[in-house]
Amino acid sequence: MGVVIGWDIGGVHLKAVRAEDGRITKAAQYASPLRSGTGLLREALVTARKDMGRGDRNVITMTGELADIFSSREDGVEQLSSIAERELGNVSIYAGPTGFVAVDQAARHTMQIASANWHASAALVANHRKTALFIDVGSTTTDVVPIADTQVVARGYTDAQRLAVGELVYTGLVRSFVMATAGGAPLNGLWTTLVNENFATMADVHRILGTLPPGVDLMSTADGREKSVLASRARLARMLGCDAANADIRTWDLLARWFAEAQIRAIADAVMLVISSCIATSAAPVIAAGIGVGVVAEVARRLELSWERFDELLDVAPEAREAVCYCAPAAALTALASQSD
Repeated sequence: MGVVIGWDIGGVHLKAVRAEDGRITKAAQYASPLRSGTGLLREALVTARKDMGRGDRNVITMTGELADIFSSREDGVEQLSSIAERELGNVSIYAGPTGFVAVDQAARHTMQIASANWHASAALVANHRKTALFIDVGSTTTDVVPIADTQVVARGYTDAQRLAVGELVYTGLVRSFVMATAGGAPLNGLWTTLVNENFATMADVHRILGTLPPGVDLMSTADGREKSVLASRARLARMLGCDAANADIRTWDLLARWFAEAQIRAIADAVMLVISSCIATSAAPVIAAGIGVGVVAEVARRLELSWERFDELLDVAPEAREAVCYCAPAAALTALASQSD
């Protein structure tokens, strides 16, 4: 099988996973915000290529084609495929049920390639579990995908379709705006409307609560200031038109708990919607992935579902397990590519 390196090109992060003869030995995430242009992606690919080493085959999936620097999703798929080919060489692009296609075929498979990273992860789960519910909470979004009779039985494929049926939820552990998590929040015994400004993100919420895993918050803060609990409380207070000095620490910590609960409820609601469309998954195990694996575990607990980590489905070196769980689509690609050889 040789060395296969899986790459997941997102709008903000690049994720890479190295597998040697089917065993995953290394996984990592790199900052590469496409809103600043493709230059940072190229730099991230160069850095990651050095970290990951030589690969006999490079397999790519993406969500970065949605970045507004591209005129359309088609434009994004073509540009990102070309950049990957130039920087990495020997590249195949994941096109969902179609499988892997060459770079020069990417334009013909835009709709299958665009934002198909969730499908790679779910397809890998379907290879290992007859029935399951795959849930991946990342930095920006959450995927909820049903698997039944060893098949991915998602009702949606495109982002628009998946949003409509609860299989894609725009909430994540780091980058989600707090103002998008709830319309109001409790403060001093009153329901207070939120300020519709990007004063704080869910990274601030999880930093305050101590539920933000180390090394996953690679972006700058909403106000450009430090990533400390103190600064996060100040940012969160501004969401309610306050300064941190207007109340004690317990008030802001309780507020953070409120927003974390609102996020869990939003994901649990989506899970219930998906389960209602595929009753076979109502008692199926949850396969948890993403930097928000802890959130997935809590959702599973509340819905009385068993759960296991995505990395447990793969042959992974112990030191790479945590990162593999965070980089599920890229890890899945290495296994799917080996099967397609």
